[in-house]
Amino acid sequence: MTNSTKPKVLTLDTINSNIRTVEYAVRGRIAIRSEEIRDELAHGKKFPFDRVVSCNIGNPQQLNQKPISFFRQVASLCENTDLLAEDKAELVSQLYPADTIARAKKILKTLGAGIGAYSHSQGAASIRQTVARFLLERDGHPANFNNIYLTQGASAGVQAILGLLTQSNKTGIMIPIPQYPLYSATLAYLGATPVHYLLEEESGWTLDIGSLKTTINASRAEGTDVRALVIINPGNPTGQCLDAGNMRDILSFCYEEGLVLLADEVYQTNIYNPETKPFVSFKKAMMEHPNEAIRTGLELVSFHSISKGMVGECGRRGGYYECCNFDEKVLEQVYKMASVSLCPNLHGQILVDLMCDPPRKGDVSYANYRAELDGIYESLRRRSKKLEGVFNAMEGVTCQPAEGSMYLFPRIRLPKKAIEKAASQGLAADAFYCEAMLEATGVCVVPGSGFGQKEDTWHFRSTFLPEEHLFDDFCANLSKFHADFLVTYSD
Repeated sequence: MTNSTKPKVLTLDTINSNIRTVEYAVRGRIAIRSEEIRDELAHGKKFPFDRVVSCNIGNPQQLNQKPISFFRQVASLCENTDLLAEDKAELVSQLYPADTIARAKKILKTLGAGIGAYSHSQGAASIRQTVARFLLERDGHPANFNNIYLTQGASAGVQAILGLLTQSNKTGIMIPIPQYPLYSATLAYLGATPVHYLLEEESGWTLDIGSLKTTINASRAEGTDVRALVIINPGNPTGQCLDAGNMRDILSFCYEEGLVLLADEVYQTNIYNPETKPFVSFKKAMMEHPNEAIRTGLELVSFHSISKGMVGECGRRGGYYECCNFDEKVLEQVYKMASVSLCPNLHGQILVDLMCDPPRKGDVSYANYRAELDGIYESLRRRSKKLEGVFNAMEGVTCQPAEGSMYLFPRIRLPKKAIEKAASQGLAADAFYCEAMLEATGVCVVPGSGFGQKEDTWHFRSTFLPEEHLFDDFCANLSKFHADFLVTYSD
């Protein structure tokens, strides 16, 4: 058999050129190396550590966060419907609380054909109705379930809406710096133009309306058709939580400038100072804005997910978005594009239903559900404060507190020698630092250059998800690494 000399159809020069420009740092070079090290450890290679700690991505169950029992029990019954047969009722009642059995039967009844069949393209109507009730309870304002789309995680919803917004390479979308690279990567793939606005680190990663106006005016003067503003609240990677006054100003800005507001609210239950900085949704803020024109005219899309909060079911890929004040003809196009994928997966849809309608007081499973939820929340709160303190105790490091989300984004001041060494290897200085951290400690984090940052500053993003009983060792290893790094590269 001879080797074909016919040239390949697909080469780096012939693929979609936009794909070559896509970068996604949370699973980039350092994350790939962490997987190599994990494999090398499994095959007996020696390192200064015995495991890789993946702090590069908000993936709670990878770091052994316990799944919520009620959710898994209901999901398992929906999956294995034989357990709901009458002849197994006595046995199953000994293994499952009564309310989990009732809930599984209710979900399956409303789905009709079970979880192996396609649902409505927007997601099952009954589950969208559950989401609508959740939004009414959360915000005090009704939601139309026909304007709610269930998705394969919030990311799929973000990608769908950005695709809807992008008309040409002149289409501009305002995204924060630092930002979650889903946005920059999707815009690169679509060929749209990211319009960066800076968050102010020194004041707790706040957003300044005057700066937004300067940014949009400059971008439009260059010919960019700026159409939307992305707000991540609570912040990723920065962890800030916006207050009501700032949100009201953002809503006014979007209305005055003719922008669609995209509100990424996937960390809405990861709020660590609820007394002083509670979560307020942009839907609620919009509906309570003093300007009626904004309440009825501002186009808003808000996103939520089962991957974050205390649920942490990342692998099930469930989420939703709600469209407010959209033109009906545009909503027809949104539905059409959702139909192209037939439907979001049913496992994720079921978890969305359970997240939005968990056990209530008086239910058999409520006490256990509440204990599990509160246990995870309080542990995250403790770990966030502990790691913040560790970072701020390091020489040349400052770290704003995490008011929300699962991350800290410390700023690091690096010696000139380290910066020069990084440059000699073609790396950003913070990427060089993070690679050194991985090789010395097994801890995988993401350099700030992967999120965007103010010029001449260096950061990295770390989750505080490692198990609490191992957290002291985790923190001690980071402190030792940083001290050793400074000694090695002292000027």
